[in-house]
Amino acid sequence: ALVALSFSGAIGLTFLMLGCALEYYGVYWPLFVLIFYFICPIPHFIAKRVSDDSDAASSACRELAYFFTTGIVVSAFGFPIILARVEAIKWGACGLVLAGNAVIFLTILGFFLVFGRGDDFSWEQW
Repeated sequence: ALVALSFSGAIGLTFLMLGCALEYYGVYWPLFVLIFYFICPIPHFIAKRVSDDSDAASSACRELAYFFTTGIVVSAFGFPIILARVEAIKWGACGLVLAGNAVIFLTILGFFLVFGRGDDFSWEQW
């Protein structure tokens, strides 16, 4: 599972880099999407620390974390579209960045599904 996650993360970052570094596109503004990749899991980490009742089906803190995470993900998909709309980047670069976003965010989701169970093989031990 870890190898598959690392491979998919590398594929997503390759799409992002192709959207920036190809000679036809040549603009590095889409690299600001990396900020969204780093701040995406932060609401989940905060909700895990604050929430005491891990057995409850739903809590306000967890729901708020989902809300903020959804806002971050939607912003990451909207950012390259806005850049392409104001012609800061080309639409082909926007497509590559959106493909990279989809792969990276699915990789982050897969990481939390695989390693977030709370068993012996968990990211919480790292």
